[in-house]
Amino acid sequence: MKLNDLITLYEKKKATYGNNAYKHVSELLGEAKEIHKQDWLKKPTPNRDHEQSWRAFKGKNLEKLVVHIIKDEVESLGLKIVDGNKLEKTNSNNLPLELSSVKHNLLVDYGEFGSHLPDVDIVIYDPKTYKIVAVISSKVTLRERIAQTGYWKIKLSRDKVTEHIKVFFITPDEDGTLTTRIPAKKGRAIVEEDTDGSYVMSERAVEESAKVKMFDKFMDDLRKILALSKKS
Repeated sequence: MKLNDLITLYEKKKATYGNNAYKHVSELLGEAKEIHKQDWLKKPTPNRDHEQSWRAFKGKNLEKLVVHIIKDEVESLGLKIVDGNKLEKTNSNNLPLELSSVKHNLLVDYGEFGSHLPDVDIVIYDPKTYKIVAVISSKVTLRERIAQTGYWKIKLSRDKVTEHIKVFFITPDEDGTLTTRIPAKKGRAIVEEDTDGSYVMSERAVEESAKVKMFDKFMDDLRKILALSKKS
């Protein structure tokens, strides 16, 4: 199974559910897992069972599916998207000027220990100024990276160059961590206190707040951020 197969499954959901297709991402992943298993059985991965192989595929491709979903609307705002992993793994000297500048504008300064990129999956930036608008981590559950996401928000907020960058988390929230505001589970508390917010791709009812919203609110919030940045 490949990323294009995942995108095809999403487009089928979109044809059925329209703008609510995002609520069916977990359902889509369940269907994709069965297809992935059939492919894996034809050519098993050495020293790795199917569950391990599936987790690796899912982790790598969920963020790419999110990019597919938001890319056109993001670009309609005059912004661009780049894979955070591409910036991390590519030497700045081998990047075009635009991406090299974006990478430089995202670095976190550790003093004598050098400058390092935050661990994020998606970077949204202005191609005219190379200014970063937002970074996104996208995982199936919060426990996979939410504390790390909170950490990077704190680090970015401590530098004048990066303090404006919004740090978001997009997730199907398959374990229901974000469902209830009070009493909050640890992951929800971290989202509320230490990030700029999380957007949920789920059919499950979520008690929304200023920081926790359904995924269909993401683009509206991005437009508001962009409008405010143009005024400042």
